[in-house]
Amino acid sequence: MSCAVAAWSQSIEELEQQLSQAENSKDKMHLALKLGESYLRSDADKALEYGKQSHNLATQLKQNAMAARSAFMVAQAYERKNDDRNVEVWMRSAQNFAMKAGDSDLIIRSVDRRSRLAEKVRNYRRAYEINQEAFAYFSNKGTSISDLESKYETQKLQIEKEKKELEKERDKLAFEVANLEVERDQLTTDKSSLEQRQEQLVREKQRVEQEISTKEEKLAEVSTEKEKAVEIIRKKEEEVKDLTREALESRTVQAETKVELQKAQIEAEQNRNLRNLTFFAAGFILVLALLFYGRFRSNKKANKVLAGKNAIIENERKRSDELLLNILPATIAGELKEFGKARAHRYEEVTVLFSDFRNFTAIAEKLSPEELVEELDKCFKAFDFIISQYEDIEKIKTIGDAYMCASGLTNQATYPDNIVRAAIEMQEFLHEQKQERMRLGKPFFEARIGIHTGPAVAGVVGVKKFAYDIWGDTVNIASRMEVHCEPGRVNISEVTYNKVSYKFECEYRGKVEAKNKGAIDMYYVIKERAAIAV
Repeated sequence: MSCAVAAWSQSIEELEQQLSQAENSKDKMHLALKLGESYLRSDADKALEYGKQSHNLATQLKQNAMAARSAFMVAQAYERKNDDRNVEVWMRSAQNFAMKAGDSDLIIRSVDRRSRLAEKVRNYRRAYEINQEAFAYFSNKGTSISDLESKYETQKLQIEKEKKELEKERDKLAFEVANLEVERDQLTTDKSSLEQRQEQLVREKQRVEQEISTKEEKLAEVSTEKEKAVEIIRKKEEEVKDLTREALESRTVQAETKVELQKAQIEAEQNRNLRNLTFFAAGFILVLALLFYGRFRSNKKANKVLAGKNAIIENERKRSDELLLNILPATIAGELKEFGKARAHRYEEVTVLFSDFRNFTAIAEKLSPEELVEELDKCFKAFDFIISQYEDIEKIKTIGDAYMCASGLTNQATYPDNIVRAAIEMQEFLHEQKQERMRLGKPFFEARIGIHTGPAVAGVVGVKKFAYDIWGDTVNIASRMEVHCEPGRVNISEVTYNKVSYKFECEYRGKVEAKNKGAIDMYYVIKERAAIAV
């Protein structure tokens, strides 16, 4: 497994170069298998070449599990070439080696392919014999070993990529939210300005209406003056009757001339006033129309911009909620958003896991700060991925080289099965890393893992940079389990053992003295019990 861990993310060219430089058969075996799997979809002949190379090396090294995997991969390559005879031969070889290795998954997959080949040629008796052979094996020696390495490594790569992108977006999100808040304040200010402008236009309209009223009063005065002039003319006409014809004619000419002049002046004044009033009213109406149209367009544009900004703010709020859920459990995050705080909760059956690296200080002195942080990040990211596969496990915190998680932090009844299974997977990951680091001649981490089950209180502490944590004697006892554990193993208390003994094979250690706790019954977890296939 030493090279398989390091080679999972490399290109075909890099793998072929590594294979040519590999110095031992075990590394060549793993690299050849990885190359065969890489070529399987694009070049069946290349896949056959590397698959058979890996199978021969596995057979020489008596690595039954690898011999089974490589034989199965060769059979898949023959399937791409539609060579059913060789598919049967290599599938039968894969099944035989898988039975020797106890790999139930590969046995079932090989039996399924062989059965379908027999049914394809309507040899139903042969298909029955193949399945009967597998049934007899599982009835007597069945185990359950599933090789999830490829799926695990692919998912881990995707998770790491997404987390890096999330970390980049987190800082960008804070900056964008701040800008959006500034823009929202600016829009509010603009709205206030528009309202003030509207009030000013109303006042201007009132002033213009007052001026129009004044002009109308002047027109009324002119009309009165006209009536007076008409009255004077009527009186003059009466006077004409008493005058001589000559005087009458003379005075008539003068009077008519004077009247015509007065009429002309009055009509000119009226026309001028009416024209001025008409121009003023038309201009005022035009200005009002332009102002109201501009205000309408401005409000429409502002509302559209505000709606867009509100949509962006809502989207960013959702992304902020997602970030909060990445830090806190959903129930706690909901309480914080609704009430501004989260109360502590007591749970009667919580299983706590503590992990700590052995000789961390000594190893840290051999690595540069950058290398140390990189190795810690790799290990803790792997731990995060492992527990993320189980919905009932919640990461609590990391302190230096210590890692802490717990299950049972809900109102629903749970069992410690998953957290014990996660602990085993953590140790398997560290063992693979150890093999790779030893091959490269570099220092490696070995962890002690302790688990205990009991009551605990969980909640959020602090106001700034708040943290979700758990407290209680259960946490202290889990810490003692870790302290009194050997590197590379999983140590559980008797309480936890009584809840998982039906699922896991364990080794009783006897009573072990723990600081401030006296003698405690402890057990090492050996492995998960094999499921009997039916």
